[in-house]
Amino acid sequence: MAKLIITLDGQQIREVELDKERITIGRKPHNDIQIDNLAISGEHAAIITRHNESFVEDMGSTNSTLVNNLPVMKQALQHGDEIEIGKYRLKYVNLQAFEGKRATPEVEAQDFEKTLILRRPPGAASPSAGGARPADGPMANAPPLAVPEAAHAGKVAPPDPAPAEAKGIHAAIQILNGPNIGKELDLVKTLTSLGKPGVQVAVITRRPHGYFLTHVQGDLHPAVNGQTLDARPRQLVDHDIIDLAGVKMEFYLK
Repeated sequence: MAKLIITLDGQQIREVELDKERITIGRKPHNDIQIDNLAISGEHAAIITRHNESFVEDMGSTNSTLVNNLPVMKQALQHGDEIEIGKYRLKYVNLQAFEGKRATPEVEAQDFEKTLILRRPPGAASPSAGGARPADGPMANAPPLAVPEAAHAGKVAPPDPAPAEAKGIHAAIQILNGPNIGKELDLVKTLTSLGKPGVQVAVITRRPHGYFLTHVQGDLHPAVNGQTLDARPRQLVDHDIIDLAGVKMEFYLK
C-alpha cells in the first residue's frame, strides 16, 4: 500500500497510509491530514488513489502545492516524489509500483517520452491516418490522522471479460506528426506520463483489463478520435488516435 512520510526540517513526523481513495490535507480540522500552520490553506490539497496509482491535486491553495520543487495543479505521483506544502514535505512511497517497474527497460522510454511533450511546430502537416506568502505562525504538534466514517466513492471503469495480461496483450503508441513522426513507444510501464508540465499532461495506465488514458494537468484535455476527454479515465482500443498538446499518436495492440 502507498503511503506518505511527512517531515519538517528534515525530521520525520509521521507516516500516513493512503488507505482510501481521497485524502485531504489542510489547516482546518476536518481534513484527513491536518497541519496547523498559517502557510497552509484551510483546504490545501488532496491525494487521490485508484488502482495503486496516486495523484496530488491542489485545491486552490494560496501558497501552491509543489512536487519535486515545481508547482502543480494536478499530477500523477511516482515512487519517491516529494510534495511540498508550506515548510512540510510529504514523500510518496509506493514500493509495489516501484518494484514492478525496476525490471523494465525504461531509460530509453523515458528519453522518448520527453520528446512527446513538444508542441507541433508551425507548418507541420496533420496525419492522414485516422483522422507573497504569509509568515508561518507557531507550529502545533502534529495531530493524529482523522479517518471519516465513509470514504469517497469513486468511478471505476468496468473490466473486460478477460484480463489483457491473461491474453498476452501488449500495446504501443506511434507518433503521427511533427519532428518525431514514425517513432514508437512500447507501453511496458504501469504508468506512462505524456505531455508538457504546466501545459497539458496525461497518463496511460496499464491495468489487468486494458490500457486507460487519463487527463492530469492543463486547461485543455486530450482527445481520442476527435472526442475530448472528461475527468474520467478512457479505455483505449486498437488504433485509437490520441491528440495531446498538438501531437497526434496512434495507440495499437501488438
